[in-house]
Amino acid sequence: MTEQPNHTSHDDVGSAGPRLLGPADVRLLADAAGLRPSKQRGQNFVIDANTVRRIVRTADLSADDVVVEVGPGLGSLTLGLLGTASRVVAVEVDRSLADALPGTVAHYAPGQADRLEVLHADAMRVEQIPGPPPTALVANLPYNVGVPVLLHLFALLPSLRRTLVMVQSEVADRLAAPPGSRTYGVPSAKAAWFAEARRAGHVSRSVFWPVPNVDSALVACSHRPPPQTTASRDEVFRVVDAVFAQRRKTMRSTLAPLAGSPAAAEAALRAAGVDPGARGEVAGIEDLARVAEALAAAP
Repeated sequence: MTEQPNHTSHDDVGSAGPRLLGPADVRLLADAAGLRPSKQRGQNFVIDANTVRRIVRTADLSADDVVVEVGPGLGSLTLGLLGTASRVVAVEVDRSLADALPGTVAHYAPGQADRLEVLHADAMRVEQIPGPPPTALVANLPYNVGVPVLLHLFALLPSLRRTLVMVQSEVADRLAAPPGSRTYGVPSAKAAWFAEARRAGHVSRSVFWPVPNVDSALVACSHRPPPQTTASRDEVFRVVDAVFAQRRKTMRSTLAPLAGSPAAAEAALRAAGVDPGARGEVAGIEDLARVAEALAAAP
């Protein structure tokens, strides 16, 4: 086990609750683990306890929630989550960080240490989350893989009721964009299959170590059943990919390769009640699901 720093945080949330990490704690933990933050893995660690409190508060967790956290890093957000949720499963791809996290929690949150399970795994490839079905996903997602990780976990964990993730500000815009907006595209439509997403606030660069060169934002998702359709999710997502492959072209054109011809694409679009001359950015996930259904039913 990694030796813990002999340091007492001033960010005490109560004698029985976790002590949250401040800048000095984060740097001491990094030194103890021999860690140099990796740009390749998008490692930017939260060093501000108030930001952690804000994330936990915005996530709207209850005492019976089972939370999945992706990329816990040095444990800043993990400690905050343990102060509220009944259980936290932290998925960490970095072996040294995964190995150090239980010791950090035992040091800063001894009363909650039994609520934590650390899973050393790549969140993009994880196929099972141990224990009770998770009800919430809360994470500071690496900038370079935020959307793929989110969509993979949404598909893997149908038990999720709510999600709150911190991502690059531009990614937040794309995830939360409604049909008809300039930023609406593949991430927006695919996320909408699983949940209703909205921006839930800006996060200053100054709360991270090292300081990133991009802005961050919170995205809150309320999970819901997918649109009612006889098409599979894979069939619908193929339509999503196709209509946004060339944003400036009409859906009649972009769907032609998938349908077999422009005429077949037009027929499917008309059957779905979607204007063949419109661009993909005007079509909501329900529209695209009907298109996928029409394509599957075509002779």
